[in-house]
Amino acid sequence: MADLKMPELNSIIIAGNLTKDPIFRQTTTGTPVVNFSIASNRKYRDASNQWQEEVCYVGVVAWNRLADSCMNRLKKGSGVLIDGELQSHLLKNDDGFSRNVVEIKARRIQFLNKRAAPTEATHHDNNNNNNHHHDDEPSTVEDDSFDKFLTSDEAQLLKDHSPNQTQRS
Repeated sequence: MADLKMPELNSIIIAGNLTKDPIFRQTTTGTPVVNFSIASNRKYRDASNQWQEEVCYVGVVAWNRLADSCMNRLKKGSGVLIDGELQSHLLKNDDGFSRNVVEIKARRIQFLNKRAAPTEATHHDNNNNNNHHHDDEPSTVEDDSFDKFLTSDEAQLLKDHSPNQTQRS
């Protein structure tokens, strides 16, 4: 039998809601980074044909411009669609024991909630303290569409739960 080479594939696409407010920081060299956790739900029918729901909690990290773009867009409960890869690292806790942490390193993030209109005070602050987030700045984060990855049922679910959905009589 011929030797088979394992493909070098590490890719994940997941949708969920933030479980708490994200943590923004900078490395010692000034690189922006954001960490947050999401809860992703999966509904299924059990053996007795009853609907059940499982929740998967997963950590996410984003770097550089992607972290900057999250600054004013994410808070607890925000819906996101993440395209990224799994990464792991050892984390030592206070008592000296190490544990392996697996998280998603985001490549792209699609924000699923509508952005609130900026207030005059927010606009004034952004102009005065040279904030790096600009609404006019083109961003691959906001321009990438994940719609092509959704089934028609998933697309309809997102449409039905959209905050700007109009009431039908």
